[in-house]
Order: sequence, then structure tokens, then C-alpha cells
Amino acid sequence: MAIEYFNRKCVYFNFLYFFSLYLLYSWSPLFFFYFLFIRPGQKRSKEHKTMVDSLSKGTELVTTGGLLGKVVEVDDNFIGLEVSPGETVWVQRSAISSLMPKGTYKSLVKSS
Repeated sequence: MAIEYFNRKCVYFNFLYFFSLYLLYSWSPLFFFYFLFIRPGQKRSKEHKTMVDSLSKGTELVTTGGLLGKVVEVDDNFIGLEVSPGETVWVQRSAISSLMPKGTYKSLVKSS
């Protein structure tokens, strides 16, 4: 009787052992890739969306192409960007790279 109990316990232990190894080696790469690649990308995308949604007239920004300018008009899909006095360029909202501190555009236009 003691041997049968011991054998059942060993079988149960072996099952748990191999099941834990299965979980460790099959699911850990998924968690690794999620926390290393997917989650940071979602976070950056969310931050970019809030930045683009917060754009208003007078905001100074840089596009992904490197254009520095001041927002003159805001549309649903496009933004009117004043790159020099009297010159307006229309860029897509998704092409906005970063916001600049107030006065950056004015200081560069005066120095030119």
C-alpha cells in the first residue's frame, strides 16, 4: 500500500514538474516580447496621439521631415504650418515629431 501511494505521488509530482516547465518555456517568451516590444510601442503611440490631439493655433513644432514652424490652422487631418513669414505648408497630423518650447520659431526667424 505504501508503494502505491508513493507511485501516485511521484506521478503527480512529475506531471506538475513537466507542466511547470512547459509553462516556463512556452509562455515566458511571449511575456518577454510583450513587455519588451509591444507595450512600449503602445505607450509611445498613445503619447503621440495625445500630443497631436492637443495641438492648437500658435503651437511650435517639428515635423518628421525636420520642418520647424508655428501652427496657423488646424484641420481634421492636416495642419497649416508657418515655416517662414507668409509661407504656410500643410502637413499631416501624423507627421508631427515633437513640440518645441515657445519662442523657438520666433528666435530663428529673427536671426535669419
